[in-house]
Amino acid sequence: MKNRNEESIMDIINKLREIDYINPEDLPNIDLYMDQVTTFMDAHLQACKRTDQDKILTKTMINNYTKNNLLPPPNKKKYSKEHMFLLIFLYYFKNVLSISDIQKIFSPLTHKFFNKRSKDISLEEIYCEIFRMEKEQTDNLTKDVVRRFKSSQEIFKDVTDEADADYLSRFAYICMLSFDVYLKKQIIERIIDETLDNEPKKK
Repeated sequence: MKNRNEESIMDIINKLREIDYINPEDLPNIDLYMDQVTTFMDAHLQACKRTDQDKILTKTMINNYTKNNLLPPPNKKKYSKEHMFLLIFLYYFKNVLSISDIQKIFSPLTHKFFNKRSKDISLEEIYCEIFRMEKEQTDNLTKDVVRRFKSSQEIFKDVTDEADADYLSRFAYICMLSFDVYLKKQIIERIIDETLDNEPKKK
């Protein structure tokens, strides 16, 4: 049982390398209607779904992002390539951060770089740099989660019941990964509060 369970976990870890990214060159150079946006995102981020029924983005989500000033309104019901860059960032952020935190992150991004407001760098160039950085990090992250998995297998070696030992090692692994996510989320929130929050701090 233990060998089968280890193979199962390792299979999950190895699938990290299959996680979809949207290459900058894959984005259409024409403006898209809402249905085309959701279809594009659903097709290109298929591997990120937990179940086949999950939706990457829905019309309701996109409308809410616009209402909450996370996404600039479409032009004549059409979304530009720059809208798509923001929606991709939003997809990843929404799984970790609150709407208010995303607003604080996105406000400078949309005001300074949407519609090529900056003379130094475009939103497309920003996306390309982030995309390149994330692709480079995938191998490092995969190695790290493998290392943590191996550590979790050593924690409850004295438990004689094989089923109990397997459950406890999985629980330990989940705890390790969860604590890692918790710490990183704390760091992100503090960066937002201390460097991106324009509201005056209460003393």
